[in-house]
Amino acid sequence: MRKAAHGRLAVVASLAALLALGGGVGVRALGGEVPGSGEAKSGEAGAEDVTPAWDQVSTIRGAAERLGRLHRAQGVKAAYDLIDACYRTHSLSSSYGEGYEICIVQDYLETRTLMKVYARMPSEMLEKLGVPSPQDLARGMTERIAHGFGRYGKSQAYADNLKKLVDQHGVPVFLALVFPDAADSIKGQEKSKSK
Repeated sequence: MRKAAHGRLAVVASLAALLALGGGVGVRALGGEVPGSGEAKSGEAGAEDVTPAWDQVSTIRGAAERLGRLHRAQGVKAAYDLIDACYRTHSLSSSYGEGYEICIVQDYLETRTLMKVYARMPSEMLEKLGVPSPQDLARGMTERIAHGFGRYGKSQAYADNLKKLVDQHGVPVFLALVFPDAADSIKGQEKSKSK
């Protein structure tokens, strides 16, 4: 019992540290708006801004697989420790690159999944477990990602395209590893709908 309580406290501490990151840049991050801010960037993004030099689909799938395996083997705390270390390492770069984008992809995958799980739980249960609300998770992730996109001058078009690619190519890989039974059930439902 003590071990479980200590584990929950470690997760909460890790999440609290992650939620404290970010800085309120006015760019929507992967479909969310930074609370209390307007659009900081407008206009058309060039093709070079939307399409990076690396194979985004391959990078997204690889990031989803690594995170999914870690989450499955060691849990949420290990996943957030990886994401935190990723941001700390890749934010040292003076330019946006594949490494930083992996941080964003993994942050989105992990936080999105926790938000969906926590949204099914009564607020009293979340309080009892000492975990953040889905709204707090969304706010923290949005701030972290918007901060990065703003820092490196990435456009809303870039963020929208990345979200679309992660939803299409990363989410299925991640969920199949973290929740294999649910992923199989979803695939079965999709096959029956297409008939």
